[in-house]
Amino acid sequence: MVQRTDKQKGVLRSLDWWTIIIYMALLTFGWVSVCGASYTYGDADIFSLDTRSGMQIVWIGTSIVLGFVLLMLDDRYYDMFAFIIFGFMLLLLFATIFNPHSIKGSRSWLVLGPLRLQPAEFAKFATALALAKLMSTYGYNIQNWRHFAATLAVILVPMLFIVLQRETGSALVYLAFFLMFYREGMPGSVLFTGLAMVIYFVVGIRYADTMLWQTPTSVGKFVVLLLIQLFSAAMVWIYCKENRHAIRLFSICLGVTVVGLLFSIYVIPFDVTYIELVVCVLLIGYLLWMALATRIRNYAWIALFALGSMVFFNLADYMLNEVMEPHQRVRINVLLGLEEDLKGAGYNVHQSEIAIGSGGLEGKGFLNGTQTKLKFVPEQDTDFIFCTVGEEEGFVGSAGVLLLFLALILRLIHLAERQNHRFGRVYGYCVLSIFLFHVFINVGMVLGLTPVIGIPLPFFSYGGSSLWGFTLLLFIFLRIDAGRNLIRT
Repeated sequence: MVQRTDKQKGVLRSLDWWTIIIYMALLTFGWVSVCGASYTYGDADIFSLDTRSGMQIVWIGTSIVLGFVLLMLDDRYYDMFAFIIFGFMLLLLFATIFNPHSIKGSRSWLVLGPLRLQPAEFAKFATALALAKLMSTYGYNIQNWRHFAATLAVILVPMLFIVLQRETGSALVYLAFFLMFYREGMPGSVLFTGLAMVIYFVVGIRYADTMLWQTPTSVGKFVVLLLIQLFSAAMVWIYCKENRHAIRLFSICLGVTVVGLLFSIYVIPFDVTYIELVVCVLLIGYLLWMALATRIRNYAWIALFALGSMVFFNLADYMLNEVMEPHQRVRINVLLGLEEDLKGAGYNVHQSEIAIGSGGLEGKGFLNGTQTKLKFVPEQDTDFIFCTVGEEEGFVGSAGVLLLFLALILRLIHLAERQNHRFGRVYGYCVLSIFLFHVFINVGMVLGLTPVIGIPLPFFSYGGSSLWGFTLLLFIFLRIDAGRNLIRT
């Protein structure tokens, strides 16, 4: 039973209207961008349902209706049925794997007559609800390894199903939930480990064939192994509170490496990475010995970090050349500057950069873009729609759109922090993490700063599935926030 005091407001009056205004503004600018990206010279009616701009109005209208329906439901339903919704979405994802319809090499679409749906887009809100439900249960502690393992399972199962649908990009979105984990008490070392792995991969692959001065030493291997040593010494400082000990380790590792490098340059040329490997092994052994001698477990965790870093680095080349699909490998090589495939894998990004650059400060104006009107940019109304914003609206319009997304993210942080219950806070941080990941990666890949993984720009990319999926994410949270002051008896 739900009762309200005289001071409590109704649902509509309790809504955060600033977020809804930002939502409507993004929908409006999104439609303008879809119209500009899909417009062909000679089209008589941009509102016709035969055009993508006309159909996008339908998707926007249905999204607004969907948002209104979500607001009318009791916010307790989202908590009560979280696991049921998640289980249903897992069944739908699993069934989609065996879907005979393949669109652009992906089996992530369900075709129901004229309607095409992508369950992966809806699985995001279901996973967010399941995480919020699990993490708000009595006694949950993210630092308990059993609890954390159960939480990871909630993420990894839908990721696996989506990968089997050949939608690696959509699966990577689930990594955004680690930002929420950090807010809820996950050690910062986990995020740092993930960042370190990215650094190892990029530096190791990018400079693998570059030699260090006049020595037979790979710059990539040399830098990565040195970073492993320095990162480990820094973690001793931070997590073991042994400042002098950390400085001693730092000095020994750096000193041995410098001596070996000078010997290789001026005396006998040899591969300095052999010395670095020996130093890393000795460092791991020493950290394990310290863990046993002092009974401080953090030394063992740091040793595991160093060992895992070495294993990951040595497997990076194998992962790139043997595990990844050929088109993924080419995209990474193009991003890292190892290949220049302007007619193949690098074509999309190259044309997108031309379109954005041609917009200048103020842009060419609505429907006046040349790169987009002449269809030089593939997927320019879906994954690469931000290039239309850059060409037609210029730097001013692009900055305005990014500021709108920034306002949305900051508003979501504010709403998440004011929740009375952990369920609402966790779900809120899940929502903002997903939005932040989508915006950062999508805009980054259009500018050539991140790999092309094929994920939509929220509220801008053409299509009903992504628009409905983002609307579900946002309006469920708005309903939870609106109901935070309800007195339940």
